[in-house]
Amino acid sequence: MAEKPDLSSALGMEFVPTSEDDICMARMHVDERNRQPFGFLSGGATLALAETLAGFGSTCLCPDQISMGINVSGQHLKAAVEGDTVIAKATLKHKGNTIHVWDVEVKNSAGELISTVSVTNYIINKNK
Repeated sequence: MAEKPDLSSALGMEFVPTSEDDICMARMHVDERNRQPFGFLSGGATLALAETLAGFGSTCLCPDQISMGINVSGQHLKAAVEGDTVIAKATLKHKGNTIHVWDVEVKNSAGELISTVSVTNYIINKNK
Protein backbone atom coordinates (compact mmCIF):
# COMPACT_ATOMS: atom_id res chain seq x y z
CA MET A 1 0.00 0.00 0.00
CA ALA A 2 1.34 3.42 -0.95
CA GLU A 3 2.01 6.02 1.74
CA LYS A 4 -0.46 8.88 2.04
CA PRO A 5 0.96 12.22 0.88
CA ASP A 6 1.75 14.64 3.68
CA LEU A 7 3.46 18.01 4.15
CA SER A 8 6.95 16.52 4.37
CA SER A 9 6.63 14.75 1.02
CA ALA A 10 4.83 17.70 -0.60
CA LEU A 11 7.72 20.04 0.29
CA GLY A 12 10.45 17.49 -0.48
CA MET A 13 11.77 16.80 3.03
CA GLU A 14 14.06 13.82 3.60
CA PHE A 15 14.88 12.61 7.11
CA VAL A 16 18.53 11.78 7.78
CA PRO A 17 19.38 9.03 10.31
CA THR A 18 21.35 10.02 13.42
CA SER A 19 22.75 7.88 16.21
CA GLU A 20 21.55 10.18 19.00
CA ASP A 21 18.02 10.17 20.45
CA ASP A 22 18.07 13.91 21.18
CA ILE A 23 19.19 15.01 17.68
CA CYS A 24 17.23 14.72 14.42
CA MET A 25 18.19 15.84 10.94
CA ALA A 26 16.47 16.41 7.62
CA ARG A 27 17.31 17.93 4.27
CA MET A 28 15.20 19.71 1.70
CA HIS A 29 16.14 20.66 -1.85
CA VAL A 30 15.04 24.20 -2.68
CA ASP A 31 12.78 23.90 -5.73
CA GLU A 32 9.32 24.77 -7.07
CA ARG A 33 7.65 22.95 -4.15
CA ASN A 34 9.06 25.22 -1.43
CA ARG A 35 10.39 28.43 -2.98
CA GLN A 36 8.74 31.80 -3.16
CA PRO A 37 8.20 33.50 -6.56
CA PHE A 38 11.65 35.14 -6.57
CA GLY A 39 13.53 31.84 -6.38
CA PHE A 40 14.39 31.81 -2.67
CA LEU A 41 13.36 29.27 -0.04
CA SER A 42 10.04 30.32 1.50
CA GLY A 43 10.22 31.27 5.17
CA GLY A 44 7.01 29.32 5.71
CA ALA A 45 8.57 26.20 4.19
CA THR A 46 11.57 26.65 6.48
CA LEU A 47 9.30 26.82 9.53
CA ALA A 48 7.37 23.80 8.26
CA LEU A 49 10.67 21.89 7.93
CA ALA A 50 11.64 22.78 11.51
CA GLU A 51 8.24 21.94 13.03
CA THR A 52 7.99 18.67 11.09
CA LEU A 53 11.50 17.65 12.16
CA ALA A 54 10.88 18.47 15.83
CA GLY A 55 7.57 16.59 15.69
CA PHE A 56 9.36 13.60 14.21
CA GLY A 57 11.89 13.76 17.05
CA SER A 58 9.21 13.87 19.74
CA THR A 59 7.35 11.00 18.06
CA CYS A 60 10.53 8.90 18.05
CA LEU A 61 11.05 9.64 21.77
CA CYS A 62 7.39 8.87 22.62
CA PRO A 63 6.12 6.43 19.97
CA ASP A 64 2.94 5.54 21.89
CA GLN A 65 1.88 9.18 22.22
CA ILE A 66 0.88 12.05 19.94
CA SER A 67 3.13 15.08 19.43
CA MET A 68 1.54 18.39 18.45
CA GLY A 69 3.43 21.60 17.78
CA ILE A 70 2.06 24.37 20.00
CA ASN A 71 4.66 27.07 19.35
CA VAL A 72 7.04 27.72 16.47
CA SER A 73 9.26 30.79 16.48
CA GLY A 74 11.97 31.46 13.96
CA GLN A 75 14.45 33.98 12.65
CA HIS A 76 15.51 33.95 9.01
CA LEU A 77 19.09 35.15 8.71
CA LYS A 78 20.06 34.45 5.11
CA ALA A 79 18.31 33.44 1.90
CA ALA A 80 18.68 29.97 0.43
CA VAL A 81 18.49 29.97 -3.37
CA GLU A 82 16.64 27.63 -5.68
CA GLY A 83 18.85 24.67 -6.55
CA ASP A 84 20.54 24.56 -3.13
CA THR A 85 19.80 22.00 -0.43
CA VAL A 86 19.21 23.01 3.17
CA ILE A 87 20.00 20.79 6.15
CA ALA A 88 18.01 21.10 9.39
CA LYS A 89 19.37 19.85 12.70
CA ALA A 90 16.99 19.68 15.68
CA THR A 91 18.45 19.39 19.18
CA LEU A 92 16.24 18.52 22.14
CA LYS A 93 16.52 21.20 24.85
CA HIS A 94 13.79 19.99 27.24
CA LYS A 95 12.03 16.64 27.56
CA GLY A 96 9.18 16.79 30.05
CA ASN A 97 6.21 14.47 30.39
CA THR A 98 3.97 16.75 28.33
CA ILE A 99 6.30 19.38 26.81
CA HIS A 100 9.32 18.97 24.52
CA VAL A 101 11.37 21.96 23.35
CA TRP A 102 13.63 21.67 20.30
CA ASP A 103 16.14 24.14 18.85
CA VAL A 104 16.48 23.79 15.09
CA GLU A 105 19.28 25.22 12.95
CA VAL A 106 18.79 25.32 9.19
CA LYS A 107 21.94 25.69 7.06
CA ASN A 108 22.62 25.83 3.35
CA SER A 109 24.94 23.40 1.56
CA ALA A 110 27.91 25.69 2.31
CA GLY A 111 27.20 25.33 6.04
CA GLU A 112 25.96 28.91 6.44
CA LEU A 113 23.17 29.46 8.96
CA ILE A 114 19.90 30.25 7.16
CA SER A 115 17.40 30.16 10.04
CA THR A 116 17.10 29.36 13.73
CA VAL A 117 13.80 27.99 14.99
CA SER A 118 12.46 27.04 18.41
CA VAL A 119 9.67 24.45 18.45
CA THR A 120 7.56 23.48 21.46
CA ASN A 121 5.62 20.22 21.21
CA TYR A 122 2.76 19.12 23.44
CA ILE A 123 2.75 15.37 24.14
CA ILE A 124 -0.56 13.62 24.81
CA ASN A 125 -1.81 10.04 25.08
CA LYS A 126 -3.33 8.63 21.90
CA ASN A 127 -6.59 7.75 23.66
CA LYS A 128 -7.44 11.35 24.72
